[in-house]
Amino acid sequence: MLEWASLRNRPDVREANGLSSPAGTEAPKKTAISLALGGGCARGWGHIGVLRALDEAGIEVSMIAGTSIGALVGGCYLAGKLDELEEFARSLTKRRIFGLLDLNLRGSGLFGGMKLDARLREHMAGIRFEDLSKPFVCIAAEIHTGHEIWLSSGSLTTAMRASYALPGVFEPVTCNGRLLVDGALVNPVPVSVCRAYEQPLVVAVNLHYDLFGRAAVIKHSAGELVLEKDALRSGQIDAGHQYQTRLGITGVMVEAFNIIQDRISRARLAGDPPDMSLQPKLSHIGLTEFHRADEAIRLGYQATMAQIGELTRLQTVLA
Repeated sequence: MLEWASLRNRPDVREANGLSSPAGTEAPKKTAISLALGGGCARGWGHIGVLRALDEAGIEVSMIAGTSIGALVGGCYLAGKLDELEEFARSLTKRRIFGLLDLNLRGSGLFGGMKLDARLREHMAGIRFEDLSKPFVCIAAEIHTGHEIWLSSGSLTTAMRASYALPGVFEPVTCNGRLLVDGALVNPVPVSVCRAYEQPLVVAVNLHYDLFGRAAVIKHSAGELVLEKDALRSGQIDAGHQYQTRLGITGVMVEAFNIIQDRISRARLAGDPPDMSLQPKLSHIGLTEFHRADEAIRLGYQATMAQIGELTRLQTVLA
């Protein structure tokens, strides 16, 4: 595991832990934070770094609402299984990832996801929401109605699996008669869930903010219909562009889903903003590059560390 740098001597962290209080006085009261952990596929390993930094700074988490991989990481954290998840994430290689995917051409997703589910159940079997010490909500979407579904009771592994069931990639999960898929279709960064639970200090972890920049509309002439191979032959595009555009079926689905998440996130966060946002810069990590866990965790940790001072200030103001 990564050896986290010591923060004990930083003034803001000393204050957060009551270390800088004068003798004979009580440390200032601080409001615990609720976390809205957003979706982002492989970039979601950054959530592990965020949680590591919060723990090291002594910042209490009162609740977690998670979407997609945010639900996976948040659930493992509250169940006391973050070490096991981090070890698994750091062990992934391209070859090992391929071995975990059970191709299923006849199902409703390219991959059944049962191998991943089996690994999850190795450490989480039998754990229910009711066993957790803090409130936890997984966000999913009902495929037949488009309803946003909040899962907060019953089997933890079933709920997490439903929340990350990316349409077209993983098969939907049947839960109490509902067919559920990835919650990022309806609520990519679930700040609204924390608000509904009347949490006073909501911190969002948005993994997409630096991906596309500001939304833009570009006027562009359609011109003539030219296939990619013909454009390459005529010199209208170069080989490097051709390489970038060859995404494959899964790549096209994931990138399209990425755009959807980004646009929905912007709209929902504008209407219901968090008290603070943590925004690790992860846009260079591909959505399917799960083997880059070391980098994603480090960047999530660093982005959180940079905001510890402001976070502890908000805790005191809202106490």
